[in-house]
Amino acid sequence: MKRKLIIIFIWLLLWQGLSLLINNPVLFVGPWETAKALVEMLGKGDFYSSLLRTLLRLLLGILAGTGSGFLFAYAAYRKRLLRDFLAPVVSLGKAIPVASFVILILIWFGNEWVAMVVVFLVTFPIAYLNLQKGLDSLDPSMTEMSTVFRFTGPRRFHYVELPQLRSHIGAAVALTIGMGFKSGIAAEVIGQARLTIGNELYQSKIYLETAELFAWTAMVILLSWVVEKLVTLGLKRLKVV
Repeated sequence: MKRKLIIIFIWLLLWQGLSLLINNPVLFVGPWETAKALVEMLGKGDFYSSLLRTLLRLLLGILAGTGSGFLFAYAAYRKRLLRDFLAPVVSLGKAIPVASFVILILIWFGNEWVAMVVVFLVTFPIAYLNLQKGLDSLDPSMTEMSTVFRFTGPRRFHYVELPQLRSHIGAAVALTIGMGFKSGIAAEVIGQARLTIGNELYQSKIYLETAELFAWTAMVILLSWVVEKLVTLGLKRLKVV
């Protein structure tokens, strides 16, 4: 812990040093200016509304995308036809840029829930492919043993498959949370829904409030980190990862 704090402190010093070197608050600000802007933002009522609205939508999108990705991956593992049927859809989901998703969703549904839908579309293939990779690497001898001992579906999954899948589930959850926050905020910036973090970032750019831009960015990073830690802790207590 002490070593990590020292490393963080060094990076903060480098950040502040770079800010002093550039010496232009419109182009770049340091941690001190960012912290001051964040404290000022904490006193505004819109800050909490934007935070909660964005967080709710991102979490719903991550939950829906990750959960459905896991379910379809497991179903595709059992049914080869389903796996072949989903393959082109998953490949398209990986390749299509977030901006294309956002524009299409804006045309179809408007901007209020654009972030949630985009996060779902981004996280689904991540969860699907990660679990699929884990399922493909299951030990055949363990699967045969479960058949010999006549394990039912739930018992086979709990005692044979889940222990081998924990690392893949953990990696998928970490990736979906990180990518969910990145893609969701980007969708909000493009979609311009009111009272969202993405809209606040855009307004900071319009009015050249670089300190607020950095402060909102720091808040997004912190939220992503906290959500990932809490979810991982919960999954560990449930012995899923």
